[in-house]
Amino acid sequence: MAVRPNREAILALADGRTFRGRAFGTIGEAVGEVVFNTAMTGYQEVLTDPSYRGQMVCMTYPEIGNTGVNREDVESRRVYVEGFIIKECCERPSNWRSELSLHEYLEQAGVVGIEGIDTRALVRHIRTHGAQEAVLSSIDLEPESLIRKAKASPGLIGKDLVAEVTCAEAYDWELSDWELGRGYRAMSKEEMRDAPRVVALDYGIKLNILRRLVASGFRVRVMPAHSTADQILAENPDGVFLSNGPGDPAALPYAHKAVAGVLGKKPVFGICLGHQILGLALGGQTYKLDFGHHGANHPVLDLRTTRVEITSQNHGFAVDTESLKGRAELSHLNLNDRTVEGMRGQGVPFFSVQYHPEASPGPHDSSYLFRRFRKMVEMFPRYGADTLDRLMAEETVNANG
Repeated sequence: MAVRPNREAILALADGRTFRGRAFGTIGEAVGEVVFNTAMTGYQEVLTDPSYRGQMVCMTYPEIGNTGVNREDVESRRVYVEGFIIKECCERPSNWRSELSLHEYLEQAGVVGIEGIDTRALVRHIRTHGAQEAVLSSIDLEPESLIRKAKASPGLIGKDLVAEVTCAEAYDWELSDWELGRGYRAMSKEEMRDAPRVVALDYGIKLNILRRLVASGFRVRVMPAHSTADQILAENPDGVFLSNGPGDPAALPYAHKAVAGVLGKKPVFGICLGHQILGLALGGQTYKLDFGHHGANHPVLDLRTTRVEITSQNHGFAVDTESLKGRAELSHLNLNDRTVEGMRGQGVPFFSVQYHPEASPGPHDSSYLFRRFRKMVEMFPRYGADTLDRLMAEETVNANG
């Protein structure tokens, strides 16, 4: 086990608030927007979620690192958070799958961490004053210097972070869900032969989304975020998936144009940033939330069924549903703050959600959405523009027996 550094670290917010604690992970300095995550588990998935590019994450659960880190529970090829803020870092993880401690993992990844601060006070401050730029440092311990750096940081609005996390080239994905004793199962040749083909646009896609698409019976082709509508359609997919990702959706005009070019020609399903890009492709607008939604316990109301789902969420922007009247229908609503959590097409086969139905380690209330997408793709050749309406009617009949 690596020796923990015994040195001070400081977190300084742009509005002048500072927090002193102990350094862990790598020794260094990081700049980013500070947000908080209310999940009790899944810290490794949080660390490796590309949607956190440009942000430092404060975990509200008091002790983090209990189960260590392993090579399987990742959501991407690397750690993407800019810095990690916790109350207490567990020094001796206890789990049969653990390969590294949290400190060792962040040290190897070159990510700065701070522990020992009052995370409750930080969360209350963010809830009152909003998410904001900050500097986390274990090398510069002068508060005024750090505050100046935080104030000078440009922030997320208008910045294209997707270009920093998307894949460079298209590739095929074949792994499905994890099974005890087997790991992630690969799709067999027999399964691939008859499976519909979906293009997944990588705006910072989480690996568990790809696994869930394969588990739902799709052959998956992942394409870079800058792919054009012509390039997407040249793959002759049966459906198009729009992934999660970091930052401001309004800073991605190339993505809006590409999605607008495939709407109506192929069934489309979007998650998180993909949901926001879809809204902008339809001519709508997005806006920044005060402190965003980050956690695994957000209640969402399905307006069609009145069913409440507990969801995992990670976003700092939202779609303005008023800007989409006549082009999309509101389908899901956040019960905490009444923001838009889902929409579906009117005369065009698409649907999207702001939350994460692929959530790992959970909750799994919304995993049915992948099956809905598979069914919509199967029905599209027969019903075309009417596909979504027919699918919704069929689901209602099945639900009512």
